[in-house]
Formats: sequence, structure tokens, C-alpha cells
Amino acid sequence: MLQTSKSTRGMVVAPHHLASQAGLRVLQEGGNAIEAIVAAASTISVVYPHMNSLGGDNFWLISDGGIPIGIDACGAVASSVDRDFYKDKGFSSIPSRGPLAANTVAGTVSGWHNALDISSEWGGALPVSRLLEDAVYYAYNGFPVTVAQHVNTAQKLRELKDIPGFAETFLVAGSVPPVGMIFKNPRLGDTLEKLGKIGLDTFYRGELAKALAADLVRVGCPITIDDLMDHRSIRVTPLEITLAPGTIYNMPPPTQGLASLMILAIFEQLNCPSAESFEFIHGMVEATKKAFQVRDEHVTDPAYMDVDPNEFLEQGIISSMASTINMSKASASDANSNAGDTVWLGAIDDQGRSVSFIQSIYWEFGSGVVLQDSGVVWQNRGTFLSLDAAARNTITPRRKPFHTIQPALARLNDGRIIVYGTMGGEGQPQTQAAIFARHVMFGQALQAAVTAPRWLLGRTWGAPKSNLRIENRFNPTVINALTEAGHDLELVAPFDDIMGHAGAIVRDQTGLLMGAADPRCDGVVAAF
Repeated sequence: MLQTSKSTRGMVVAPHHLASQAGLRVLQEGGNAIEAIVAAASTISVVYPHMNSLGGDNFWLISDGGIPIGIDACGAVASSVDRDFYKDKGFSSIPSRGPLAANTVAGTVSGWHNALDISSEWGGALPVSRLLEDAVYYAYNGFPVTVAQHVNTAQKLRELKDIPGFAETFLVAGSVPPVGMIFKNPRLGDTLEKLGKIGLDTFYRGELAKALAADLVRVGCPITIDDLMDHRSIRVTPLEITLAPGTIYNMPPPTQGLASLMILAIFEQLNCPSAESFEFIHGMVEATKKAFQVRDEHVTDPAYMDVDPNEFLEQGIISSMASTINMSKASASDANSNAGDTVWLGAIDDQGRSVSFIQSIYWEFGSGVVLQDSGVVWQNRGTFLSLDAAARNTITPRRKPFHTIQPALARLNDGRIIVYGTMGGEGQPQTQAAIFARHVMFGQALQAAVTAPRWLLGRTWGAPKSNLRIENRFNPTVINALTEAGHDLELVAPFDDIMGHAGAIVRDQTGLLMGAADPRCDGVVAAF
């Protein structure tokens, strides 16, 4: 953990150190938290290419000390795509990789654009070309391949190597680039440079949009120039819940932010005695099961929802759910598992303005499609949708897919502001709840709360039922107690990547900043 004095002017956390440093440089030049996040987010789209890209989506929570503003920069399904689009081609499900998996518009750049409009209201004046400077530099000049990039490329090579653009971009002489090799993507550098010179909106309604659309059509993706031109990110009202320590905010549908808030609210009702105990983990897991039941039954594109998600945050509903939890026995679970590669970034500037931000291409390398002229990897978020007409998230034109990603922000009664989050698909709301509970409810140091062993309730792809994966760093007596309570445990290695890459920043009432980065990733806390 990096802890600084109240004279510190700002702090950035990201899961890759070059992204943290890019954001820090912006703060040092007088930029604000939003500008720092755009610099960090663009840089990490270059240096962590297996995790995110300009071809993905993002969500924001932005606060100037008051109630945060949410930005939903999620792209919708292409206007020509419905169930018959795939069934007429002989598919019984949406392909997970390849051109037909790239069926939703990429919202990432529109989120940057929308957030910078808010930045300008704060007086932010750094040009876009400056904010993208580090990203352009690393795309052209290269960066060392991380263990994560190497491992993910090797593990997914069989399913990705024949997808248009992948081998040309991510292999070197047909082989997986080794750890430490200097890796470049000059075509992506060209794209980022154009965004800096022409403006971010060119991604959707300009010269770059036309080139992207031509590339998408060339490889067989169903997204058209009209789909790009129709896209806009939107500002939304965050979901919120007030617990004993303060008020916690998260994103509304189509994200699973509702589940994150419900887990904490239900858990608070259980009166667990201490962190790291059997009661702590059991209570969190059982609260997760309750929250996921609501999520799976109701959460989708808000245009298709027939209930208000705020109803499930009412005290009576939360108390009723908590009262059905048996604190000595595990209940049945049918939680799904959603794979995903995502990045969470946070920043707080010298005025106390804060950003909690998350960006994703869904699976590792998304659809695997890399557009020829732009070097952009396109997401496969739309593969979560279903060809079943009766499914909660059936595919229809211009529908937003369900999103696992959601950033968190809390305003505590004692004056502290906390931005926090993680990658990890199904694990995101679980890890968010664990970090908040450990640090705020039980007083653990921030870095200890992020570093502590974690768990993940979910179903591995292809498995018939859910299980509880748990790091083997927990006390054996706790693990034994969980097994005896009926949890279907699977022990995983210490600091396993499956547990996500979390981070957090806290600003207290005196201006003191504290930050934590996850040892499971390549990130750092950067401050000055």
C-alpha cells in the first residue's frame, strides 16, 4: 500500500504500472482525475492487450465530492442481428470467437469522450492528444510482454490463431512472444494518434469510423457504419444503498452492480463477528447466492426490464433475504460463471474529485478479431446473449448485453471517499464486497484487504453445477468448516489470477490518500 500525506496532490491505481504512471504524469501536469483515467485507460489498452482494447466497453462513476455521475458506455447489438441471423447460418448458439462473435458496437471511446465533457466542466483543459500520448508512445515503441499476456496468448492460441488479424498482431514469427520481449502495435498507434488529432468522436462519426466499418465488413462482422453512428454513451443515475458506515454506489443495469450492493447489504444483516472467519466467508457466499438469484432473474438491458432494480435494495427485501440464510449450512447454488478479462482503474485528484472506472473486452482477447487497418481488437460481449426467445437476455437488434463489469464508489459517514473495483467476471461483486467489508467494516489496512485470500462462487465453463473456488492461503480450520457446512470447495493456488485484479484508493477527511494494488497483477499505486 502507498500512503501519503495530505499534501499529496493525487493518486492513480491501475493493474499495469505503465498505465498508473501515465495517469500520474497527467496529475503532475495539473490534470484532473478524469483526465488521468483517460490517459491510464488508453495506455492500458495498449500494454495489456489481452485484457482490454478500444474495441470494448467501459463504465464510470465520477464524483466531485457529492453523489456520483454514472456513465454507461456499453455498445448495443448491431441493427441487423437477431436470433434468425444466426439460425439461418446454422448456429444453435452465438459463436464465442471470430467475426460473428463481434456483434456489438464498441463503447470505450465514447465513454472517454463523455467523461471528458464532465472534465471540461471542472476546468480540465489538457488536449486529447496529450492524454493519449503515453498510449501512442508504447504502441509505436513497444513495451515488455507481461507474464499475463504471454500465458493468455499461449492458453488461447488454439481457438484464436485462425481468427482474422490475431496471428499477425499477437504472434511473432508464428510463435507466442516470450515474457520480456518488446511488443509493438504500430497500427493501433496510428489509430490513437488520429483520435488525438481529429477528436474522439471520429471513432463513430468520422474518417476513422468509415475505416473501422470497412474493416468490420471485410472480415465478416455484422456491425455497420450506421451502427457506429447511432452509438452514444449515456449518463445514468447510479444505484445506491446506505449501510451503517455510509453510502455505497454502483452501476445500474445492464451491469451486475445491483448484485454487488445486495451482497453487502445482506451481509451486514448477518452480524458476522470477524473477518477471515468461517462466518465471514460463509455469510458472504450465502449473501452472494441471494443476490445472484435476483440478478439472474431480472437484470438485463433496462429497456427490457419490468422491475425497478431499486426495489431489491429496500430494507424489507434485504432483511427478508438475510433472514432465510442458515449460518451453519450452505444452501444450493445455481450461479453461472462468466469468463472475462477486464481492467479496473481509480483516481483521486488534489481537489478530492474521484473516478472509479472499468473497461473490458469480455473474454481474453475478446472476439479475437483484430481489424486490419486500425489494430483494434473487437470485443465478444454479445456472446452472453441467447438465441432462446424465452431467455432473460435474448438477442435482439440494438439491445445492450448484460455486463459483469461495474465500478464501485463509497462515501462514508466519517468523510472518507473510496473508489474500488476489480476484474474477474462473476467474481467482481464478490471481491468488491470482500474488500469493502474487510477494510471498512472490520478495519483491515487497505492493502491487506486487497491482498487477503479470496474466493469465487460460480460455475466453471462446462461444469454441471456451481462450486466455491477458494485460495489455499485461508486457515485450514476455516476451509474444513466450510466443507463441513456443505460448500463444494475447490482449492486454488495462492494469488490465483482467477480471483481478479483488484485495486482501491481512499481519501480521508484530512486529505490523506491511501492506495492499494493487487499483487495478482502488474499494477502499482502511483502518487505525488
